Amino acid sequence: MKIMQAIGGAGHGGAETFFVNLALAFSRAGMDQLLATRANPVRDTALQEGGLQPVNLKFGGALDWRTPRTLKQLAADYQPDIFLSWMSRAASMTPDGDFTKVARIGGYYKLKYFNKCDHLVGITRHLCDYIIDNGWPADRVHYIPNFVHWTPSPPVSRADLDTPEDAPLLLALGRLHPCKGLDVAIRALADIKDAYLWIGGEGAILPDLQALAADLGVESRVRFLGWRTDKEALLATADICVFPSRQEGFGNVILEAWASKTPIVAARATGPEAYIDHGRTGMLAPIDDHQTLAAHIRDLIHDKALYQSIVAAAEAEYLGSFNESAAVKRWQDFFETVKPSR
Repeated sequence: MKIMQAIGGAGHGGAETFFVNLALAFSRAGMDQLLATRANPVRDTALQEGGLQPVNLKFGGALDWRTPRTLKQLAADYQPDIFLSWMSRAASMTPDGDFTKVARIGGYYKLKYFNKCDHLVGITRHLCDYIIDNGWPADRVHYIPNFVHWTPSPPVSRADLDTPEDAPLLLALGRLHPCKGLDVAIRALADIKDAYLWIGGEGAILPDLQALAADLGVESRVRFLGWRTDKEALLATADICVFPSRQEGFGNVILEAWASKTPIVAARATGPEAYIDHGRTGMLAPIDDHQTLAAHIRDLIHDKALYQSIVAAAEAEYLGSFNESAAVKRWQDFFETVKPSR
């Protein structure tokens, strides 16, 4: 079976990260692929190190006529069984051809951008319900959750980031964007004595977050790490993962925390609420409620039995349902079901 994948995102968001994860997993499973991507040095390097060579295209706006034309030519030459697009821009450029057209949906997008697709894959059941409620036939909507391919790494040096060895260490990973709620994490830190917060990510609101930390008097306990490619090592170093997103369709950070045996405290956005069993596989706080977020973090710091029970249950959940082999088989079974008869 031949799979052609296309993604137009230029940044380091969850979809872009999982695109790399899935492409590499398909490669490890021996699946034949052609990848069309918007140029990104980090993403391209990760794919190339895994033995894949993406075709870089512009994936521009309405005046970009070259990308759709090139996608059509690539598909004509490659003759895929499946064309899998990621997010609205690539989906809107899906070429015509004798292959099944699929889009992977990771957010609550306007579905008009997916009219060229035959099938849509939602990464949560709630997202699948949204797609169906907005007019898609139920038999062309499919649920396939995310997964992570996890390779443990040794922790990084706390001393290198001026963080005491005995301080409770919180880690937040994600774009520096208002929807990620990192301001809530900083406000929570002000209520947690002696804890430190590492924030891994880049984005436009960095100055706002730095100013907030200064206003709250916690700037000495916050480290802005920038974009990092060593999340395994960061999670191995942290005591608790903090995930305060206001909007989150799934949240790969959940699976990464589970796989790394780092308990997670999250806001009740759609994805975390769907997957985290409060008190068993993580802790959940209302969105924008920094006081409850802080209370849950303090519970994990001081209650070692709760801490260990969440670590054990979360790891079991990851190994049972969200590891790579189970996920790849779901995709392969789905492709077999929808591929064209030739």
